[in-house]
Amino acid sequence: MTDENALLAKALARAPLTRAETAALLSVKNPRPLFEAADRVRKAFVGDGVYLRGLIEFSNYCKNDCLYCGIRRSNASARRYRLTPEEIVHTAKKAAGYGYKTVVLQSGEDPWFDADTMADIIRQIKTLDVAVTLSLGEKTREEYAAYRRAGADRYLLRIETTDKALYEKMDPGMSWDNRVRCLCDLKELGYEVGSGSLVGLPGQTTESLADDLLFFKELPVDMAGIGPFIPHPQTPLAGETVQGHFELALKMMALMRLLLPDINIPATTAMETLHPRGRLLALESGANVVMPNVTEGDYRKFYELYPGKICTGDTPDRCRGCIQAKIESIGRTVSPAYGFHGDYLKGKK
Repeated sequence: MTDENALLAKALARAPLTRAETAALLSVKNPRPLFEAADRVRKAFVGDGVYLRGLIEFSNYCKNDCLYCGIRRSNASARRYRLTPEEIVHTAKKAAGYGYKTVVLQSGEDPWFDADTMADIIRQIKTLDVAVTLSLGEKTREEYAAYRRAGADRYLLRIETTDKALYEKMDPGMSWDNRVRCLCDLKELGYEVGSGSLVGLPGQTTESLADDLLFFKELPVDMAGIGPFIPHPQTPLAGETVQGHFELALKMMALMRLLLPDINIPATTAMETLHPRGRLLALESGANVVMPNVTEGDYRKFYELYPGKICTGDTPDRCRGCIQAKIESIGRTVSPAYGFHGDYLKGKK
């Protein structure tokens, strides 16, 4: 048995991996066995159903200035927009009508939406019999608690990188320690917690990516969103390359599935920006969630975290039909469930 095969067997046996062993699996030259193993584990622990989450990108205003992000504060070329609370709730109603059992509310860190405003939006959306996931960035514990009392179920806050020095270089004015504080507060408040990594950041090492995976396992997360870094032309990282980012992100997803077999792992939209079958390949390498955009009109184009974002000219109903057809093309089905962590295995008992 080769060293790579022995490491893969160890991961499949759920034996603890060291940082060096995790990095070695991320460095394999032939990742096919890793992808196939992740797909088998996915089938066993979360089944063949794919959970769809309807994504509402309701504001691209952001107080932060992250070097990799197209809606960073300093991007004067960004076309800014902000949906009203009424528009957000109306869009959520449409999403529920398309059959989504989860609505994801995502925005830049926009101070206009204070805790009371967001709590009222959440309460109204919860009357639609859907789960609510929030992705609003760093907040105080009190704000997170207010959202939770209003009915929010999940919160997605990507760590992006567990390399503290790299994080604070990429996110000027922000604190890595505060990011971790937010994740711990969310866990303590009873959210299903999602985090994740940006794969391919300048200065990022395979070892730091291994640290990311081990961090997610230790927390542990209920969802891990892993996507490739794609440089935006209106950021300081405009000249960086995307060489190798797609395959490395797939390896991260696959290994995440082996480390935490029953969590939810989305096939991120950015994967399809780099490869025409990107989301399908992710679904065949351990992923079990897709988050189609239900934002309407030109706002789909204006929420541009990275260039080349797919489906910006589509309508939400067309996206819903398109992704279902793609999922069924690989022998999978759209799950009618809410998709909470562990629900599949509970149903098997």
